[in-house]
Amino acid sequence: MIWRELLPSLIALVQRHPGLVAIFGFASGLASFLLVERHAELAQVLAAVMLVSWLWLMLENILRERIAQWFGFELPPPLLRYATQMIHQESLFFVLPFFFITTTWNSGQALFTGLLGIAALLSIIDPLYYRWLAPKRWLFLAYHSLALFAVLLTALPIIFQLTTPQSYQLALAASAVLSFPSLFAIITVQRWWRGLLLVGLTLVLAAGGWLARVWVPPATLWLTEVAVTIQLDNKNRAPGQSLKLISVDQLRSEGLYAYTAINAPRGLSERIYHVWRHNGREIERIALDIQGGRKEGYRAWTHKQNFPGEPAGNWQVQVLTEAGQMIGVLRFKVAE
Repeated sequence: MIWRELLPSLIALVQRHPGLVAIFGFASGLASFLLVERHAELAQVLAAVMLVSWLWLMLENILRERIAQWFGFELPPPLLRYATQMIHQESLFFVLPFFFITTTWNSGQALFTGLLGIAALLSIIDPLYYRWLAPKRWLFLAYHSLALFAVLLTALPIIFQLTTPQSYQLALAASAVLSFPSLFAIITVQRWWRGLLLVGLTLVLAAGGWLARVWVPPATLWLTEVAVTIQLDNKNRAPGQSLKLISVDQLRSEGLYAYTAINAPRGLSERIYHVWRHNGREIERIALDIQGGRKEGYRAWTHKQNFPGEPAGNWQVQVLTEAGQMIGVLRFKVAE
């Protein structure tokens, strides 16, 4: 068979030049980073590869024996290590542009995106990746789960037009299942209740991930244009001058528009909310249905005319998904 002749040559090349795979992984990841709009379809391939690679990590010994039996040779450990490293590099560098664009940086979302950035850098620093991360199997599997979680958050809305809440739930469920082997490696006590403890901790991690969703950016939704204004051209769906400071008299006489243009994947239909807050307190939550596909973003707005008796102070209009993930925030001040 041709594979019997091709694979040994490939393995020999990797053994002679062990840095080739790592360089290729970084270059392809960087290309995805720079050409992300042209490589959106790559998310489907990445998600599938991440799932297969996780199965490889779980069944590594069995699969190596089967390959040796079928093809008559053993895969060298360096090839397997570089292949996994390449998957991590490609995946993390692919999702970073999405999360950098969608992150609201003056919120807790900066922590999650920062963690992804650190994970991406870790994948290209060989001493840290191989000497610190890879030997700790539970930590390595947690790292792998984080990469898979980020890829699924990005891939599912693009490929299947799933809403942000649906994508988050599926990605979280997959990551919770993947966390089980990590917990299994940590909890070594041999008691009858070990299984119950493992299941319980997995459920706790899943619940914690759901509660932390407000810190995770919606990977495929971002604001392309925003305005807080007292005028709106309904015919052209265009806002008037955006204001940062508004008088109480203007507020009472004209009301106020919160205008947002939201970029979303083609075919995606999603409900979002404009949440009006006054000095940190929620005043009103208004639902809007958006459709994806416009390069300039789906244009939507809310018009608020009923304000508290004393409206002066700091205002925000938070743009949220149904799951509570923040797409962005508009800020303005009302003065006497």
